[in-house]
Amino acid sequence: MIRIYLLTIILLMAVSGYSQDNIIIAKGEKVTKASGGYTFTEGPAVAPDGRVFFTDQPNDKIDVWSENGTITTFLHPCERSNGMYFNKKGELVTCADLHNRIVAFNMDGKQRILTENYEGKHLNGPNDLWIAPNGGIYLSDPYYHRDYWEADHKEIQDKRGVYYLNPEGKVIRVIDDYKQPNGLIGTPDGKTLYVSDINDGKIWKYTVNDDGTLSGKTLFAPEGSDGMTIDNEGNVYLANKFVSVFDKAGKKIAAIEVPEMPSNLCFGGKKRDILFITARTSVYTLKMKVKGVN
Repeated sequence: MIRIYLLTIILLMAVSGYSQDNIIIAKGEKVTKASGGYTFTEGPAVAPDGRVFFTDQPNDKIDVWSENGTITTFLHPCERSNGMYFNKKGELVTCADLHNRIVAFNMDGKQRILTENYEGKHLNGPNDLWIAPNGGIYLSDPYYHRDYWEADHKEIQDKRGVYYLNPEGKVIRVIDDYKQPNGLIGTPDGKTLYVSDINDGKIWKYTVNDDGTLSGKTLFAPEGSDGMTIDNEGNVYLANKFVSVFDKAGKKIAAIEVPEMPSNLCFGGKKRDILFITARTSVYTLKMKVKGVN
């Protein structure tokens, strides 16, 4: 009876898809703590050389993880940077919500402002971003109150939306029907965008049009997410209670447990085969079979 019971459990796992972890995770590898002692880690972004830059957002700091295990500080203060992404110039583009704007830092820490308003009004507080192959930037703009904002700070946008900053510097709102937009990621060909409505517990999939607008809204996954990333097989990774992984058809294939609740993730290392996970007070790594593409 025990053997039959065990076989039943194995079959149930296979049906659920979670036994497919070995398809994406390198053999024998486990989630490993890379560093701790932070207040709230966020915004991991892989540099061209494979290093991962990430924020300790409440402490207004950006640190850098290297594949050899070392972690150093890149910038402090950093305008309360949250979500981040490297552009083709090698600049670190960040959602800097101290003044509710998108900024770019070069590797000397010099800053330039990319945008800070929509139709003449300040953004609510940019949270996450993805840079398309053409250089256009998609950014989520929810509202999370910050105690470091000045007393007269107000939520000035009427919608908690998603915006597109085109390569010419014009900002348009492309999503305005979410409860609370958060993580987002696009495919490397720039044709598809995935966006999380975290308060509604859903991931939506869109077709990216030539002018940057979105169409074909389709439910992709019945789970919300903070940050998101994608691998070279088209699998989409969500940071929620676990690292939840859905294949490109929208089937859940893995739920990777992390000692702390994940907030965001990306693929790092020279081969882009190390999943780097920010999770509250710590950051974690996991060696993968698949590779990142962003």
